[in-house]
Amino acid sequence: MLLLRPPGVYPAQGDTDLLLDVLGREPVRPGARCLDLGTGSGALALAAARRGCRVTAVDLSRLALATAWLNAHLHRLPLRVRRGDLTAPAGGSRYDLVLSNPPYVPSPHPGPPPRSGPARAWDAGPDGRLLLDLMCRRVPPLLAPGGVLLLVQSSLADPGATVRRLRAAGLRTSVAARRLQGFGPVMTARASWFEHTGLIEPGVRTEELVVIRGVRD
Repeated sequence: MLLLRPPGVYPAQGDTDLLLDVLGREPVRPGARCLDLGTGSGALALAAARRGCRVTAVDLSRLALATAWLNAHLHRLPLRVRRGDLTAPAGGSRYDLVLSNPPYVPSPHPGPPPRSGPARAWDAGPDGRLLLDLMCRRVPPLLAPGGVLLLVQSSLADPGATVRRLRAAGLRTSVAARRLQGFGPVMTARASWFEHTGLIEPGVRTEELVVIRGVRD
């Protein structure tokens, strides 16, 4: 699907493509309630809308939300957009499907991700888990019975921890897909720091992308 993506909006890349592959295999009933957290250009939200889902797309960036809305309009797909931080705009609603390609890149800068600028689309604290850990706590209560969470992350941000924490929150959790890919510009720029902190072995310039699937009984 051709999408507009102005400067400053996170583009669909290998991680989005892998999550789209998994979404394409997920049984989805028409009218299912879907929440896309950190929608960016709306790639995941619009793929779910094409499957017949009623989609709410959330992002902190006004530009991202405007882009997602415009892409939905261009493709004549229904999409509701809400601005806010992570799950806050979801309110008390329950969803049959939650999708997310959250920030997960380990950052040498301590503290929370920046609230402005392009780095907020990827920076996630020294271990890459600031947003992932929040999602493991906040998303399970948003799932309706039988609801499914699909999220993608890098092997550098400890997928095993995500699986364990989602299981502890009551979800039946598994790894739905894996794919090895070379570092992009952001990861390449931080490769020496990754080596210094032990996140990668010297000379490694690849990461494994992992899609994690959690189901609420």
